[in-house]
Order: sequence, then C-alpha cells, then structure tokens
Amino acid sequence: MLSLKHQLIWGASEAFRTIVPEPQHRIPIKWSTAVYPVLCYAPFVFLAYLTRRPDTYTIRLLMLPSVITSILVAAYRFTWTIPELNVYNWGQCLFAAVAIAKSLEFALNKEGMLKVGESRPGVKKGKAKDTLNGTVNGYAIESAGHPYVATWFYDAMEVAHTLRGLQWKFGQGVHIPKHTRPLERSAFLKATLDSFIKNFLVLDFLESLLKLFPGVGEPLGGSMFYPELAPVARYTVSTIIHLLTGSALLSGFGMVYDLITLIAVGLMDGSPLSWPPVMENPWISESMHEFWAKRWHQLLRQTFLVFGGYPGKWLAGNVGMLFGAFIASGLFHECAMYSMGRGFDHFPTLFFAMQGPILIIERLWRRFTGKKVGGWPGRLWVYFDMFILAQPMINAWHRRGLGGGLVIPPILSPTRLIVLPLVKSILHLIQS
Repeated sequence: MLSLKHQLIWGASEAFRTIVPEPQHRIPIKWSTAVYPVLCYAPFVFLAYLTRRPDTYTIRLLMLPSVITSILVAAYRFTWTIPELNVYNWGQCLFAAVAIAKSLEFALNKEGMLKVGESRPGVKKGKAKDTLNGTVNGYAIESAGHPYVATWFYDAMEVAHTLRGLQWKFGQGVHIPKHTRPLERSAFLKATLDSFIKNFLVLDFLESLLKLFPGVGEPLGGSMFYPELAPVARYTVSTIIHLLTGSALLSGFGMVYDLITLIAVGLMDGSPLSWPPVMENPWISESMHEFWAKRWHQLLRQTFLVFGGYPGKWLAGNVGMLFGAFIASGLFHECAMYSMGRGFDHFPTLFFAMQGPILIIERLWRRFTGKKVGGWPGRLWVYFDMFILAQPMINAWHRRGLGGGLVIPPILSPTRLIVLPLVKSILHLIQS
C-alpha cells in the first residue's frame, strides 16, 4: 500500500499532467479547436476587469488559482502540430507566462491596479482630480476609451495589455524612449506604416537567409556550430548566424509593435502619445546596464519583477531583486520553449542568470575607478556579452527549431519570391 507521501506525489503529478500533458497527449490546434484556448483567457479578462473595480480584493484572490489553471491549459494543452508552426507553441507559452504574471499582480495587489494620480481604481486623489493620468516624455496622456466599445471592457483590455505601464502606477520609473515620430495622428500613422514596411522587408530578408543554413533553417532545427568545419570557420559561421538571428529579432519586435500601434491608433482611436518607440537603438549601448535598463525593450520588465525580482528583494534586498529578475527571465524563455517538445536546454537560463553578476561587476568598476563603464571599451564589453557569451543561448534555440519556424509565409515573402530566384538565375548565368 502506498504511503501518504507517495499518494500525494502521485496525485500532484496527475493533476499537473492534466493541465500540462505530455506532448503526445496534447490537443492539435485546428479550426475546430482553436476557439478553446481563446476562451480559456475569459477568466483572465474578468480578473483584469475586477482589478479596476474597488472592493474586489477577496474575489480576486479566490479567482487566482482558476485563472492561472485556465491560462496553463490554453498554453500547454493545445499544440501546433505542423513542424513549421512548432515555434508558435513557444510564442503562445511566452504570452501565457506574461498573463500569469499579470494575474498574480491583479489578484495580490489589494488596492487593485492604479493609474498615476488615483487613490482607488478610477478615482483621482487630491490635486490630481482635475489633471490627466501621468505624462510620457513631457506629454500628458489619458485613455479616453472608444465610442463603440463598452467602457468596462475597454478598461479591462487596457490593463490586461499594458506592459510598460505608461500612465500606470506600476510603470513609474520605467525608461520610455523619446518620441521619434510626428504626434499629429495622420502623420504618425504614415510614419508607423513606413516603419512597419521597412521592418517587414528587413525581417523577411534576414529570415530567408537563416533558412539557407542546413539544420538551422529546418523545422526540426540543428546546431549552428557545424562540427565538420575547422574551428575558425565554425565560429565565423556561428557568429554570422548569431548576428542574423539577433537582427531578425530586433526587426520582428519592431514589425509587431508597428502593427499593434497601427491597430491601436488607427482603429481603436488611441493617442499617438501612448505609443513611443519600443527600443532605443541597442546597437550603441556602452554598458550592459545601459543596454538592459534603457536601450533594450522594457515590455517584460514587470513580468520578471513579479516572477523573480520581488521575491528576490524579499529574500536578499536589491541584489536579490537584480538576480531574481534575470533568473526569472531565463526560466521564462526556457519553460516556454518546453512546449516545443524538444526538452530543456538551460543555456538560455544560464545566460540571463549571468547578467546579474555582470551588472555587479559594472557597479564595482564604478566604485573602484570612479568612472562608469562606457566609451569604446564599454561598447566592446557589450558586444562580447551579446555576440560571444550569448551564442550558446541562440544555438539552444536553433537546435530546437527557432530558425526553421514559419514567420513570414513564402507566398508573402519578396525575398523568396523575387530576390533569391533572381540571385540564383544570375549565378547560373555566370557559371554558364
């Protein structure tokens, strides 16, 4: 007869596998099943609604377990089975992790989610009663809702989707890049559309090049460190693949952000002031502190604070907060990639965990020398971290199919429809 301990372990394992089944037991996503993972997010939206309503703390706490369970079911119980779409499993689990972090914040914040200048959800305090909710780069902004969307639903969707927390209490202190586009609506939309097209073309070109590399560009994946090459050639090729991957990720971030901006401002009547740039030219960073705190995107800052930063601070103060946030970042990326059915590879976790000690080294340098890390030595330091130390992380992703995933369909790809066939024809003529 099993002991109570073994029965509890068995029961916990069975419960976990009910929510997160083994890959072979998951439900394929197709037209007939696609609605179910979407419906699983209904409790999350309702929780977002409650966090903007006063006196809902108890019900939010009671809802939290079911909300997290439904998000995990949406992310891990349903799966994309076409090999080229396997990378979408990673994407939907990254999204789920963000939603879980938000759910924890929605439920555990007794006061609810407040905007700048509010004493209670929707209630401004003191002198702020007649002022707008916060400023961004010197411009006052306030969401005005949408004439064709119910106010309660707009409010819930706004708090559910805000990541950097512009005009929100939790977003105070987050670095926001200055506006680089005209703030007049029509000019802003035109500039955003131009940026979207540019990012689309660059991403298409870089993705098409990545798919030319054997293994790396295939759905099942492969190492970018080709063992048949001599060491110098091997690491030259891996560095090229690494640069192409990083550049593609930057273009992809920009393209998706531009598309969402066009929808938010063009269709949902949002303010251009609410959509500053997502990044601030990370290529010119002169320290890793500048890179992570200012020039890299801050979209997931709050997610990592909820999962690791706040618990780390409780355990070990500010240093614990720093280490906890970066460890959470590594686990965030890796636990989501588990959904691709290719197991765990903790090189990504290790890379992000290393960023804590690296930032401590920069602080010690400033303390003992009196100077910040900066200038061309600082930029070389950043490039060493991002182009050398990060290669095992990118390789771990490519071995599991990142480069072979479908991002831009071939039928919509100018590079694969025009550029590559043209280059092949020219090379064929030269050889002839």
